[in-house]
Amino acid sequence: MITVTKRPPLVEDLHHHSQDQIVELRRLLSNCAPSQPDPRRPGFFEIEGQHSIFYVFKYPTGEKVLLLGIWERDRVAELATLSCTAAA
Repeated sequence: MITVTKRPPLVEDLHHHSQDQIVELRRLLSNCAPSQPDPRRPGFFEIEGQHSIFYVFKYPTGEKVLLLGIWERDRVAELATLSCTAAA
C-alpha cells in the first residue's frame, strides 16, 4: 500500500489524462486507497479507484508520483476471480 505523509505527493501526468482523472488519483492518494505493487517493477503500483485502475510510479522520496496509465475496472473479471477463489 502506498502511504502518504502530511500532504499528497505531486502528481505528474505523462500521457495527458483528463483533469477529472488527475483529481481522482489525488483523492485516492490522500485517502490511502487500496493499491497493489507490481511484482516485476519496484516502485510501480496499481491503485484501485471506483471505476478505474491507475498505474503509477512512486518516487522513493514519496514526494512525487508519475501517472503512467489508466484503465477501466473489469467488474465481470473481478467477480469471476472471486467465484473461482471461493470454489477452490
